[in-house]
Amino acid sequence: MTLTEPVIIGALSPSRAGDFMTCPLLYRFRVIDQLPEKPSPAAVRGTVVHAVLERLYDLPAPGRSVGAALELLEPQWRRLLAEEPLYAEMFADDAEQEQWLAQARGMLERYFTLEDPTRLEPAERELYVEAVLDGGLMLRGYVDRLDVAPTGEIRVVDYKTGSAPGPEFEAKALFQMKFYALVLWRLRGQVPRLLQLVYLGGQGEVLRYAPDEADLLATERKVMALWAAIERALESGEWRARRSRLCDWCDHQALCPEFGGAPPPVPDRQPGDTVRSSRRAATDEL
Repeated sequence: MTLTEPVIIGALSPSRAGDFMTCPLLYRFRVIDQLPEKPSPAAVRGTVVHAVLERLYDLPAPGRSVGAALELLEPQWRRLLAEEPLYAEMFADDAEQEQWLAQARGMLERYFTLEDPTRLEPAERELYVEAVLDGGLMLRGYVDRLDVAPTGEIRVVDYKTGSAPGPEFEAKALFQMKFYALVLWRLRGQVPRLLQLVYLGGQGEVLRYAPDEADLLATERKVMALWAAIERALESGEWRARRSRLCDWCDHQALCPEFGGAPPPVPDRQPGDTVRSSRRAATDEL
C-alpha cells in the first residue's frame, strides 16, 4: 500500500494565530498583503538575546557563565546587522544604541537568576516543528528549547524578553506553549510534561504549566475554530479591525478604518499557498 501525503489546506503558527485573535485585519496585512513593517527595537533585541542563549549552550557546561553570555552579545548583534543593515536605522545615535544593548545585557544577567545553565543539557534548541491535523491544517513554528529528562519526560521552554503578564493575560501567554505542545504530541505521541515561559524583562519570572491531553484537545479545537474564521474572512473578503492598546505599536494605522484609513484591495493570495506543493520547503512563519 502506498502512503500519500495529506492534503494541506493551509499553515498556521502561534504568532499568526495570535495576530488573528488580536486583530483579523492585522493578520490580513501580514499574511495576505504581506505589507512591510519597520523593525521594532524590542523585537530585534529579543532576536539578539535569543541568539545568545541558543549559543550559550554550545559551550561546555562549566563555561556557561554570565561573562560568557555577555561576550556573545556584541558578535551576535554584529551578525544580525550584517544580515540586515537597516537595523542600524532604529537608533538616533550611538548613545541610543548603547542603551539598547545595555538593556539586552540586563536581560542576559537576569537569565542566570532564573535558571542555572551549567546544570542543563537541552535536547534541542531553535527546533522547527510541524504537524498536520486531521483536517489538513499544518501547525508549525520554532521551539526555543526542548529539554528531555533521562526518564523521557519533555519540557518545552520559551524565552520572553518582555515582562511576565498579569494573571488576566496568562491564558493568552500560555496559548503559544499549548500550541507547541499540541504539535509535539501529534509528532511524538507524547504530551510534554511541562511548559515553561522564562520572562527576562521586568524583575524576571518563570511561568510553568503542566498540560494534559484534555488541554491539548481543547487547543486543537481552538486552532481549528480560528482557521475556520480565517477561511470565512477569505471567502467574504471582510477582515475586521479590532482596536486595542496594541494599536499604538501597529505600522498600519494609515490603512486601518479605526484610524480613518482604507485598506488596499485584497490581493489574490491565500495563507498557506507555499505549503500546498511542498510541505518541507515552506519554513516561513504564517
